[in-house]
Amino acid sequence: MNRRWLLLAAPAALAAGAGATWLMTDRGAPQGTVKLGGPFSLVDQNGATVTDRDLRGKPTAVFFGFTYCPEICPTTMAHMTQWMQALGPAADRLNVVFVTVDPERDTPEQLKLFLSSFDPRIRGLTGSPDAVAKAAKAYRAYYRKVPLEGGGYTMDHSTPIYLFDAKGRFVEPIGYNFPPERGLAQLKKLLKV
Repeated sequence: MNRRWLLLAAPAALAAGAGATWLMTDRGAPQGTVKLGGPFSLVDQNGATVTDRDLRGKPTAVFFGFTYCPEICPTTMAHMTQWMQALGPAADRLNVVFVTVDPERDTPEQLKLFLSSFDPRIRGLTGSPDAVAKAAKAYRAYYRKVPLEGGGYTMDHSTPIYLFDAKGRFVEPIGYNFPPERGLAQLKKLLKV
């Protein structure tokens, strides 16, 4: 058999008990579909209300993380910034959304500070703990507060970037451990460039 098959499990879906998987070929094309996404109402880093309907009309990349994250979140946003630069003007046709899973600390001001190190087209979203939980559940994003020794806490969370078409339909994930060139190729395919 000259085709390699890879079973890629979405950590968020598995952690949530949904058991969703994608069966992917060596070309990265999903062989099944998964229902991800849904209604939400959050606030961006400038204090403006943003809903799922505001993202329609353009392909969208959604990542759930938090600004105090020591490695995964800044690395993912750095990759996204590099990809957007590589896409050139085509990146203007893409919504990129960073949704916090730590609304207690990630105020709009904190999101603005964190995102100031990355591409200015990346939009940060926060809200009440209930509003964030509702958005995370719709997108099957896993997160959990983890206490630290000596006080304080960190957040355990799912790591993929979820890609959606202009109608809000889930297309595929960009995995955290995927090679960066693969992520760029997925975005090019999403934008048809």
